[in-house]
Amino acid sequence: MAIITALNVYPVKSCRGIPLQQAHILETGIEHDREWMIVKPGGQFVTQRELPRLALIETALTPTGLRMTSPQAGTLDVPFDHEGAPMEVVCWRDRCAAFDAGDHAANWLQAHLGEPHRLVRFDRRRNRYANAQWTQGIETTTQFADGFPFLLISQASLDDLNSRLPAPLPMNRFRPNIVVEGLPAYGEDATHELRTDAITLRIVKPCTRCAIPGTDQMTGVRQGDEPLRTLRSYRFSRELKGVMFGQNMILVRGADATLRVGESFEVIPRAVS
Repeated sequence: MAIITALNVYPVKSCRGIPLQQAHILETGIEHDREWMIVKPGGQFVTQRELPRLALIETALTPTGLRMTSPQAGTLDVPFDHEGAPMEVVCWRDRCAAFDAGDHAANWLQAHLGEPHRLVRFDRRRNRYANAQWTQGIETTTQFADGFPFLLISQASLDDLNSRLPAPLPMNRFRPNIVVEGLPAYGEDATHELRTDAITLRIVKPCTRCAIPGTDQMTGVRQGDEPLRTLRSYRFSRELKGVMFGQNMILVRGADATLRVGESFEVIPRAVS
């Protein structure tokens, strides 16, 4: 059994997340997760990999829309019912349909980042599919997440990593949607599914880590080569050509259901071949 200790939604890709006590679950992830994204004027996505200052942008979901707050630019409100000019944007290898949030949002981003960028919202009229190589025959859609709708990390995995690091790191460095207790360190690697009465989530692919965990999420400052250096010493995958921490998941059953902090999952182990 695994108990949910944290739920997080990240409305704007690579900006600060929002802790939740309960989450509305959709096929594409927690409702509003990575629904917005910041792009260069030509439509190419950007993240904290290139722009660590994105970590300073706080996000909130109000009854009427998205709110973004920056130390430099103040507050920006983008109504849910705003449907700007359609455009095509690039998120990794995918070309996605999106709506431009307008010049006011673009000016706000320029005030924060110091160079021109646009805020876009995912256009649900055109699906973006997760990589079928990993989804085990299940056709899965996502929005602007890197590749899959949900990211799971066990608290024990972070505790084990922190025991190896020169200084411990908070969970927010790894930007999970769901954190659980009750699995052993890296027990998510040996898990097939997590189930409640209403929801089944299936683990499909290890999460390979980039430079973002090296950025302090409260200051937007990159702090060297940890934790990647330590992870590389014992969590490197030759197959994936990267270090693994956390597991990507897809929804098998339970769209429109709710997950809550404190709720328990039944843990279905992966079959040993």
